[in-house]
Amino acid sequence: MALKYLLFGQYLQRKGLISFEDIYKARMLQKKTNLRIGELAREKGLLSNDDIEKILILQEESMEKFGEIAVQQRYLTAEQVESLVGHQKEEYIFFGEALVQLGLMTENGMFENLKEFNQKKFSDSR
Repeated sequence: MALKYLLFGQYLQRKGLISFEDIYKARMLQKKTNLRIGELAREKGLLSNDDIEKILILQEESMEKFGEIAVQQRYLTAEQVESLVGHQKEEYIFFGEALVQLGLMTENGMFENLKEFNQKKFSDSR
């Protein structure tokens, strides 16, 4: 099994440990939990949808980070961006963690399979 371009969820699905629906559920939990800076700022009442759109347009043109543009354009302070990034890091969940939270795998099972996946993927990429 060539793993170079295979994702962990696909690997688990090929092994028959989870279904495509399980992958979808885990990805939706990640999407709900792993918010982007703009989404977090809107959720906290710091930015409006219009503010976010303007920053995103500027971001497309400059390729700078969302937070950097928000500070440059005075939508947010550097401290607010720092706080949002900190929140983002605290709340972030990885795919395997989402599977465990949803009760689709045990923590031990997820770690064992992740270890095996990474070993195989590393050996395939040589």
